[in-house]
Amino acid sequence: MTHALILAAAPVTELPPEALPAAAEAVADAAGHGGISYVQLLLSASLPVQVIMLLLALGSLLSWVIIFRKNRVYSRATDEADDFEGRFWSGVDLTQLYRSATDRNRVVSGLEAIFEAGFREYARLRQKKGLDSRTQLEGAQRAMRATFAREVDRLEHNLELLANIGSTAPYVGLVGTVFGIMVTMHGLASDQQASIAAVAPGISEALFATAMGLFVAIPAVWAYNRFATKVERLSVRYESFAEEFSSILQRQSHVEE
Repeated sequence: MTHALILAAAPVTELPPEALPAAAEAVADAAGHGGISYVQLLLSASLPVQVIMLLLALGSLLSWVIIFRKNRVYSRATDEADDFEGRFWSGVDLTQLYRSATDRNRVVSGLEAIFEAGFREYARLRQKKGLDSRTQLEGAQRAMRATFAREVDRLEHNLELLANIGSTAPYVGLVGTVFGIMVTMHGLASDQQASIAAVAPGISEALFATAMGLFVAIPAVWAYNRFATKVERLSVRYESFAEEFSSILQRQSHVEE
């Protein structure tokens, strides 16, 4: 009751008629500028910040191209490994499997490439007289290790670029932030009446550069960690197959002796 009396007793000052259009325009501007136009921020930014944002945009485009390509590479490598292991452990003759791997109409990779290299070297050394089974097996193992290294290197191709983009993008965005603040402070030095309206555009473009750096870095770092795990799993799978195939060749050489 007391608050109601106080409010009723408070004098209400009406705006003069000439101030009504200005007030209405201020309300309309506040309603229209409620959102943030990122395109306008980019276009109105200073030249150094625009250059840095362009570099970040190129880095983002490059990282997404690598992400989509490597995702297809690892999916195909996993499918090929599953298919070859199914044929290898089905009991098919190794010579027939080798002929299928050396078909000129096919490009082998992964487990099949390791098998083809090991069996080719083993068969070549068997044709030479005076070589014992141990020498033949060691030659096949060397061939498989060399092919294994090439296959892992192929899987890791461009991953270092993805890691570099993910690790440097936040710092590049921070450089844009520093330039944006520097330009803003320089503009305020010549302004006798500094206000929030004068500082806000420069601070906004500075923070936008930081946000863009994080936007570029986060997907690149996430994809790099995910792909590095896939490469490690495939390399372990390749290495395990090479060891198992070496054991098969060793048993076969002892049987032939």
